[in-house]
Amino acid sequence: MKGRVLIIDDEAEIRRNLTVGLTQEGYSVVACPDGISAIHELNQAREKGTAYDYLVTDIFMPDIDGLKILKVIKNQYADLPVLVITGFGDERLMLTALSEHNTGYLDKPFEISDLVEALEELSPGKTDTEVPDAAFDEEMRESVSAYLTVKIIDTDRSMEIYDTLYGMKGIASCDAVRGDFDIILLAQASSNSEIAEVFSRVRAMEGIEVVSMSEVERPKLDRDVDQFIETYQEAVKREAQAEARRQPGTMSYIIVDIDPESIQQIFTTVFFIDEVVFCDVIEEGTKLVGMITGHGAMGKTPRIIQKLNQIDGVLRVREAKVIKLIED
Repeated sequence: MKGRVLIIDDEAEIRRNLTVGLTQEGYSVVACPDGISAIHELNQAREKGTAYDYLVTDIFMPDIDGLKILKVIKNQYADLPVLVITGFGDERLMLTALSEHNTGYLDKPFEISDLVEALEELSPGKTDTEVPDAAFDEEMRESVSAYLTVKIIDTDRSMEIYDTLYGMKGIASCDAVRGDFDIILLAQASSNSEIAEVFSRVRAMEGIEVVSMSEVERPKLDRDVDQFIETYQEAVKREAQAEARRQPGTMSYIIVDIDPESIQQIFTTVFFIDEVVFCDVIEEGTKLVGMITGHGAMGKTPRIIQKLNQIDGVLRVREAKVIKLIED
């Protein structure tokens, strides 16, 4: 046997053709239709002590695109040979893929012989190496967070009220918005009682009405999907979040009503949308709250909202555009 190959492609005919073709060439093949099923397969294989010698992944898939999978796989298995395949590639995508160690690129359509040649050009590697634990900040994991939405009743004191909330102890972020409310706050503390104290201080302020308070919850995800998201958060998303905050452009909060039975599929789909800066679960898994960026492109934000509304299990999407009152 030439080696074990894991294929990720959302087109059934391509999965079938690649599986048959590579099997005839002497490879053992497992094919997955999306990123989440591939994550499950990689983790099950590791637990069984069964290594993969190659990963072949499409770029454009319904849940997690191949470049994002590539980032996490390379973080866990740096030497694993990965071949990125696509029928909609361009030079930018090719260069992004090839920038990763021991990674090849192949445009569709191609013959099985082209695929075998591309695999053989990569250096040998396996998935049986020790995978590092997902890195995360223990203090942040143990902290308690909650979102508060506020309406300003005394509009003549709007800036004074905003400044007071912005500087209040326990408030991690304070954004003026245009939507169903005027200000959205993220409170962070080491315990629920401290969060309650923050809430009491906000509620006691004159000239405002607290519309809602929702504690941030850890999404109920399968263990390996949760670990994958944690790794991607550290490897890619955290830097992208900081960059989005620095770049000029349109920023908006989103409040997404969802079917809690579909939370894993919805959360992972929303989390991996490039324009989503962050995404949190609130209200017993019935809502997501997050921030999106349009980077100043005209009409960009409405397209993102439309994309969110098309996700199965999403019931409603509300947007609150951020109004920048204080320069960083």
